[in-house]
Amino acid sequence: MGDAIALQPDRDFLRRVLASGGEDLKKCYQCATCSAVCELSQDSCTFPRKQMMEAQWGLKDRLAADPAVWFCYNCGDCTERCPRGARPGDVLGAVRREVIRQFAFPRFLGSLVATPKALPLLLLLPALIFTSVWLWAPKPVPAVPFEFGTLFPASTIEPLFFAVSGFALLAFVVGIVRFVRGLHESGRGMAGGIPDAVRDIATHRRFSECESSGLRLAHLLTFWGFIGLALVGTIAGLGTMAGVLRTPLALDSPLKLFANASAALALVGVVLLLVRRTGGRARRAGSTYFDWSFVTALAGVVFTGIVSELLRLARTEVMYAVYFIHLVLVFSLLLYAPYSKFAHLAYRTVALASIRKGNQRS
Repeated sequence: MGDAIALQPDRDFLRRVLASGGEDLKKCYQCATCSAVCELSQDSCTFPRKQMMEAQWGLKDRLAADPAVWFCYNCGDCTERCPRGARPGDVLGAVRREVIRQFAFPRFLGSLVATPKALPLLLLLPALIFTSVWLWAPKPVPAVPFEFGTLFPASTIEPLFFAVSGFALLAFVVGIVRFVRGLHESGRGMAGGIPDAVRDIATHRRFSECESSGLRLAHLLTFWGFIGLALVGTIAGLGTMAGVLRTPLALDSPLKLFANASAALALVGVVLLLVRRTGGRARRAGSTYFDWSFVTALAGVVFTGIVSELLRLARTEVMYAVYFIHLVLVFSLLLYAPYSKFAHLAYRTVALASIRKGNQRS
């Protein structure tokens, strides 16, 4: 007779999963249709049937250390084929949100970002910060009209954004270390699979294996658009602080041209994502606050950035108000990235590396 296994259900975890997109979880009766129709489910790593069962039992620790939780892209195949309407893709989405929350540092921020009622408070913090910058930060003399630095001086803004980026990086590192520790405790490695995992993330190769998802192009454009914007922002920020660059950059500057091209890519990508999310009642029903808040933040950052630049070129003072909103949204996107769907990039990369490593050992 095999050894007995003690299960420790977490009722609070189950309650949160049910409340955040997995409300149909209890309809699942383990027919395995979801695993049979999923084009990403493999013999070496089948899902989502096993994860559905563990979620029903509230086995939070097992799910938190299971890399397969991160392999689902919620293409909708399993939801369409499920004879009971249990919506496995949405359940796994809710589980991923809870995993991010469990490993978050500090944990209270993970809980706040996942709570709709906390949104005004989360936006209030950066709004107060940039209001203070506007009112009290030392202004350049002489002030140049119709330049953002007139009200929001780069000497204050750039160090502020580097500080918040450093905090976000620290939070990411702590969360991923906790995730890796959980993987090792469950008998999974990861180091040998990192190069292949990064390649998969960079090309979004696994999206192409989901024939019905139609998401690869939208995600690729959004991903690389924001990578480009982050790169330009970092270079311009360091250059400004070092005194070798001055913003706003000239329109014919190679860095400015690259930034505009990146913004265009990101804009097309987020528009495609929004179109998909509003493309049908079933798709809208499968989108939670966690999904919508992230996509809306991405769209808001790109839209306000482009509009504020156009208003600056048109030399109208409305540009300052739009730029203020842009700063608030960018600050929020950076500060809360380790607790939002942005964290999927980091956790999914580690999860893919874990499976790659496991395949190498086998």
